[in-house]
Amino acid sequence: VIVYNTYVNAGVYKQMYKVVLPFKGEGETEPLMEYEFEGGKAEMLDDLYEYLLTSEVYYSYLDGACSEQASRMAAMENATKNAGEMIDALRLKYNRARQTRITTELIEIISGAAALEG
Repeated sequence: VIVYNTYVNAGVYKQMYKVVLPFKGEGETEPLMEYEFEGGKAEMLDDLYEYLLTSEVYYSYLDGACSEQASRMAAMENATKNAGEMIDALRLKYNRARQTRITTELIEIISGAAALEG
C-alpha cells in the first residue's frame, strides 16, 4: 500500500492510497498468457512487478512534491498579501503621527507668536 498526497487544484489536496498487487493468476486469469517468453515467465513477471512498483512509488513522490510546491506557492502568496496590508496600515499610522506632530508644532509656534504680541 502506498499512501501519498495528491494534487487536485490550488485549493484541494487529497490523501490517496494505492494498492500495488503482484501479477498472479491461474488458467484463464494468468497474466500475459497470450505472449511467449524466451526466459522464464516467472522471472520476467517479477522484474515487471519490480518496475511497476518503482514507477508507482516515483509517481506518488512526484504527485506529493507537486502538492507541496502548490501549498508553498499559496502560502507565499498569502504572506505577501498580508505583508502588503501590514505595510499599508503602518504607513497610515506613521502619516497620522507625523501629521499630529506637525500640527502640534504649528500650534506652539502660533501660540508663542500670539503671546509675544499680546
